Formats: sequence, structure tokens, C-alpha cells
Amino acid sequence: MGARTGQDLSALRIDEGARKAGGPKWFRWFAAAVGALLLVSGAVFAFKGETPAVEVAPAHAEVEAREVLLNASGYVTPRRRATIAAKITGRVTQMIADEGLHVREGEVLAVLDDSDARVRLNSAKADRDATSAALKDLQVQLENADRELRRTQALEKQGVSSTQALDLARTAADSLRAKISLTDEQTQAAEERIRVAQQDLDNCTVRSPFTGIVVSKDAQVGEMVSPISAGGGFTRTGIATVVDMQSLEIEVDVNESYIARVTAGMPVTAILDAYPDWKIPAKVRTVIPTADRQKATVKVRISFDRLDPRILPDMGVKVTFLGDEPKAAQAGAPRLLVPQGAVRNENGNSIVYVYHDGRVERRAVRVGGTRSSDQEIVAGLSGGDQVVINGFDGLSDGARVKLKR
Repeated sequence: MGARTGQDLSALRIDEGARKAGGPKWFRWFAAAVGALLLVSGAVFAFKGETPAVEVAPAHAEVEAREVLLNASGYVTPRRRATIAAKITGRVTQMIADEGLHVREGEVLAVLDDSDARVRLNSAKADRDATSAALKDLQVQLENADRELRRTQALEKQGVSSTQALDLARTAADSLRAKISLTDEQTQAAEERIRVAQQDLDNCTVRSPFTGIVVSKDAQVGEMVSPISAGGGFTRTGIATVVDMQSLEIEVDVNESYIARVTAGMPVTAILDAYPDWKIPAKVRTVIPTADRQKATVKVRISFDRLDPRILPDMGVKVTFLGDEPKAAQAGAPRLLVPQGAVRNENGNSIVYVYHDGRVERRAVRVGGTRSSDQEIVAGLSGGDQVVINGFDGLSDGARVKLKR
């Protein structure tokens, strides 16, 4: 019993080699953990040390409202819009135009099959070359005829040759001059045929007549196109539709009973159906001097003060015709407006971050109503203050920031 117990206790002893091997293993684990902690701490420190980038906008005074004279609705239309067609009938071999493609004046939109035009051009060049070769031969013959004529004239003066021989020599020279003149005209005619054939070849390349954007692709490779309607539904009359985006304007129908209120140059506020909170300044460009007897309306064209990529052709738009003079200003100081995204709510208080000389200041403000996409500021800001509208992560009072580029 005692011997068995002694054996059991000796079996519980830790081997010296295992003890020595275990020490360094735990140390390596500890060192790895400390290293990872240091890396995380360094990353956090680096992140905190990075200067936040913000976007700012100025606080501006509320614009005095003008008297509303008339409301109307219409559509955005371009003054320059063209469905490009080929000048000849042909099969499309290459289609470059695609919806949304920006093209410049003279840029290639499509290429038609030009094999027949090239054959005609080569044939016209061959005729020109043959005529030029014949012209050179006649010139050589004329030089020989002139020598023969001079020789005959000398012999006739000496009485050796007859007058008839002289006449024959002179006729031969004059005949060659006439042939040379005819051949020269034929050469010019061949040059004109070459120009015609070259024009036919150029017509196989369809180019944009002005700078704009392709809004419609009307033909595909392999289809027949023609400037006139031919072949039933199997022949296209257009290749692509190009719009000059710099010529966008608004077209509205105004009831003829109120058209006297509309004059060229008067201010207008336009609101696109797609962006109901965006008021776009514009002005009347012209009043079309004719009325629609069916609708009893007159067309009015309105130009945007400044174009924007968000304005697209055929968008619905509502316009407000304004008076030239603003309404009488309300009593009291003018109120300021800032973008709604600049106002933050912290613990029930409205605050903004004001940017100045590379730092931001947390400032409490008192807000009023909203004006489209702007927020009215009753107190707490001055006109011209730069407020942060984007990049609030990590901001605090007095923090150093940089402006987004």
C-alpha cells in the first residue's frame, strides 16, 4: 500500500525539461500581446492626430421677396436639338454614338458602308491619270509638229517646198493644239469627278454638327439608313439625336389673358418637379409673337441665369414671374439663412460650428422657420460667418480643421 502510494506521488512531479520549455512559450505570447496593443494604440493616436476636413458655407441674409405676378408650368427644352441623319442611303458599318456620350462639333457619330464610293473614287482617279498621260503624248507630238512647221516654212521660202506642204504642216500643228486644249478640259472634268466621288465617300461618315450630348441612339450596325423615308419600317431616317446642353431653357404656355404682364428680361423663379426645394433664378428671354387659337395661350421662353448638370431636357418645371421691385422690407434686422445641414441638435439645443482661421467654434443659435433648403437663424450668427455643413465627425469646440478641396 505504501509502495503504491510512493509511486503515485512520484508520477505527479513536473518534468524539468517541460518546465524549462514552458517558460519561453508563455513569454512569447505575452510579448505578442504587448506588441499588438502598441500597434492599436499607435493607430488610434495617428487617427486622432489627423486634421478633419470640413466643408463650409456662408450665412447670408434673406433676400427680399418680390411681388408674384403670374405662375405657369412648362418643360425644359433646348434651343439646339438635332436628329442627325446621313446625306445618302447606306448600311451602317460602325456606330460610335451612344446615349450620354459627349461629342464635339465635327466628331464622328457613325460610319456607313463606303465600298461603292471608294470604287467610284478610284475609277475617277484612273480616268484622270489616263487623260493626263494622253495630254503628255499630245504635247510631245505638238513639239514635233512645230519643228516640222518651221522646217517647211524655211523650205517654202527657199522655193524647195510647196505652199500645200506648208499648209499641211500648219494644220497638223493647229490640230494638235486643239487636241491638247480638249484633253486639258477633259483632265479638269476628271478632277471634278474625283471631287464628287470624294464627297460621296465623305458622306459615308456622319459627324456631329455642334458640341453636345447624345440623348438618343436611333440606328444600329447593319441597319439601312436614308435621309428620306424608304423601304417601309426597315430603313432608319435618323442615326442619333444630339442636344446642346448649353442652350437649355424653359418653354411655358401663358394664358393670353395674362400675357400683358410678361415682358422680356423680367425676373423668374423656376422650380423643377424633380427638385422641389431648389429655386432656380431665371429671366424671360422672349415672348413668341403668336398665339395658339386652340388653347388660347402664348409661348414664353425663359433663360436660366446659370446652368447646372441637374437640369435635363424635357424636365417638368413650374415658374413664377416676379415684379421688378421687391416688396417693402419688414421691420427689424434682416434674418440670416444657412443650409439646413449646418444646424446640429445637441441635448435639445441648436448649435453650429463656425469656421475661422483653420479652427471651428461651437456656437449655440436660435432658429426660426425654413426657407426651401435653408434654415433661418434668428440669433447667434452674423452675416458672412462660415459654418460647417459637412465633415462633423470628430469635431469639437476649438478643434483645428482643414477645408475640403
